[in-house]
Amino acid sequence: MAKINLLPWRQEYRAQKQKEFQQVAALVVMAAGFSTFLWMKTVDGQVANQKERNQLLQTEITALDKQVREIKDLKKRRQELIDRMRVIQELQGNRPLSVRYFDEMVRAAPEGLWLTNLNRSGSSVQIAGVAESNNRVSSFMRNLDQSEWYESPNLTGVTAKPEFGEQASAFQMTVNVSGRKKEDEEQEDAGN
Repeated sequence: MAKINLLPWRQEYRAQKQKEFQQVAALVVMAAGFSTFLWMKTVDGQVANQKERNQLLQTEITALDKQVREIKDLKKRRQELIDRMRVIQELQGNRPLSVRYFDEMVRAAPEGLWLTNLNRSGSSVQIAGVAESNNRVSSFMRNLDQSEWYESPNLTGVTAKPEFGEQASAFQMTVNVSGRKKEDEEQEDAGN
């Protein structure tokens, strides 16, 4: 029988298969590396794109916040202007009332009574003056009480002033302004 040695053929076949396996493994590693590289580049691109979008959104949000502040400032200025207009309208509407108050005060003051000081705070008027007698002060208070522009006169002090006359006295009183309310009630009655 002839002796055939198959070992070198098998070794060559194994070496060839080993070489093919190494080549395939190297191709797989290279393909995996290339795929990983492409995947990382794609993810980096998406992250950069998202950052740009976030920056754009942040810029727009900042611009909108600025516009919101401007709108708030404009609303505040508008309210201030409305308040000023209301005050001006009230002043213009109340302008004739001052004349009526003074006119009614003069009409209510009897002869022999002098007013030295008038001070208004809110709806209350503080009056100081000198009268020839206490009867003149009483008459003045009655006249104010009957007036449509004043109500509730209240005498707060009386002091003798002999330098103005034997029965002369200085007085202080407060009276409430009411004419505007009565005028408004009359306008409402006229409207109905």
